[in-house]
Amino acid sequence: MNKKATDQTIYNCHIHLFTFDNVPRNFPVPGIGFIRSRPKLIRFIRRVVKFFGGHETADQIERLARMAAEGRSATPERIFNNVAKQYPKGTKFVVLPMDIHSGGYGAPKQDLEGQHDALWQLTQDGAYKDLLIPFAKVHPNNPNAMTELRRCVEDKGFKGVKLYPRLGYAPTDDLLRNEVYPYCIKHNLPVLSHCSRGGVFGRYHRGEVGQMLGSPQAFFPVAKEFPELRICLAHFGGSQEWDDYVRGINPFDADARKNNWVTAIYDALKSGDYPNLYTDISYTVFDFEENMPFLSVFLENEAVCKKVLFGSDYYMTKQEDLSERAVSMRLRNALGREKFWQIANANPKAWLEGPSKPKT
Repeated sequence: MNKKATDQTIYNCHIHLFTFDNVPRNFPVPGIGFIRSRPKLIRFIRRVVKFFGGHETADQIERLARMAAEGRSATPERIFNNVAKQYPKGTKFVVLPMDIHSGGYGAPKQDLEGQHDALWQLTQDGAYKDLLIPFAKVHPNNPNAMTELRRCVEDKGFKGVKLYPRLGYAPTDDLLRNEVYPYCIKHNLPVLSHCSRGGVFGRYHRGEVGQMLGSPQAFFPVAKEFPELRICLAHFGGSQEWDDYVRGINPFDADARKNNWVTAIYDALKSGDYPNLYTDISYTVFDFEENMPFLSVFLENEAVCKKVLFGSDYYMTKQEDLSERAVSMRLRNALGREKFWQIANANPKAWLEGPSKPKT
């Protein structure tokens, strides 16, 4: 690690700027759109639940209300301003769109192409141009998936691809293997995939089956088949798997360690068998007091430390009590300067840009 690095830019490798205009009104169930668009109604429901003794449920509803208020923001620009002010000037952000419609739900007010265009337009603003790193969302069920990916990359200058297998497809899907992954390698595009049991889900892929579509084990064959493809498995396995890991892994169960998503990713990074496999700590690190000591120990392994990316998952994190600024500052304090800059600067650049080429 280079303690004398001159580039002090922080890279947040995982944020969202989509609004409720990009979310189908029938997701996840019919009628929810009416409630979701009314934070005051959500808080009224919270007060009723709390009155009848459901304090824990009431707290969860309050968190959803905060996220709902953010999602109702008029434009991606407003959401970006809310997150950017919590970081030092010049911080760069990887922006990840969402395509829930292709997961089997109704059409949103603004389709994926419109969402991509709005993101591209924001990158053209002089104040934001060098701060936003836009990724294109790909879903194999979208018949225009490759056409839209080419438009985003070749016409708009997008820098990577976002996948969300829980919305109804395997990482080994034919379109991905035959077209998307080779395209990414050819155009030097990194891939980020949701890798957590939590999150959104395909209409017909709820429960364990849908969860396993986005598991680390589902991606390891891809990393083997396409060793040049730079893949980030987001969330380092996700909050539920971290909770299971913190409670303990049964040493007498031969499959327990490989079936836990946290240890599966950790062991894969440590092994060196997947030279371009990464993970990020988005959302997971917001359970700071519980997870931070374990993350700090994980990063003591040099091979793992070089493959972990800083990310927050804003604005999903509006559900949590800690702010972006509080988490990033606590993270830097807990890890120390050297490791913090490794995961917030050196590693993101390696993942985004690929191997440095010798100067001619």
